[in-house]
Amino acid sequence: MPAHDRIYRTEGVVLRRHDLGEADRIVTLYTQDYGKRRVIARGARKPHSRKAGHVELFTRVDVLLSAGSTLDVISQVDTLDAYLPIRQNLVLGTYAGHFVELLDAFTEDEDENRSLYHLLVEGLRWISETTNPRRTARYYELHLLDLAGYRPQLNECVLCGTLIQAEDQFYSVMDGGVVCPSCGQHYPRAQFLPLGVLKVLRYLQRSPFEAVEKLELSDTVQRECERLMYAILTHFLERRLRSADFLDRLRRELPT
Repeated sequence: MPAHDRIYRTEGVVLRRHDLGEADRIVTLYTQDYGKRRVIARGARKPHSRKAGHVELFTRVDVLLSAGSTLDVISQVDTLDAYLPIRQNLVLGTYAGHFVELLDAFTEDEDENRSLYHLLVEGLRWISETTNPRRTARYYELHLLDLAGYRPQLNECVLCGTLIQAEDQFYSVMDGGVVCPSCGQHYPRAQFLPLGVLKVLRYLQRSPFEAVEKLELSDTVQRECERLMYAILTHFLERRLRSADFLDRLRRELPT
């Protein structure tokens, strides 16, 4: 918030929330103008609160905030997009939680990044409309890594710098990219990377989402892409993703 503004308006997405006292909630927003910010929604837990429906998880809101002594306070809030399919489908809702968990983990409080905000907004729209949430998740993950400064190197060997050729390769999570066969076959940090998986990841990295939606992928390629992306994300975050574990459980129990 600008130092001279006691009341200010922005838009944001609800990432997290938890109860405060008997009637209030603390809401974590990722905002367009101020990055990640924790604010208070007074009275949001009261039965007839006008704010309650606007501070549901994953909701994109227009919000008027008032400066508080510790946390700022929501004075007015209106829903811009509720992403209804996410709320009506457990699998889509879990993917939305995955998107939010990743953005939350890769960002610091009040570190404004409009590109990341727009990726989150678009990502929630994509997962609401997609025909293939698994493929959409890989697209979101790759572009979030790019914007967060961890873009995987998919075109040159990260060890020797040679241009990657159209053949099976290796990948080093520790080194951040593809390792050519000459370097990779004796490199303990490198894991095998089939050419088909590499081609898909490169396509996801460089293409608009509208083109990716038309991409047909086999179950095997999707599994391999997912396995590698989870390894990359786990390396940077230094922990397993709760949402990824839950998605694995859902996949065993429900069709995706």
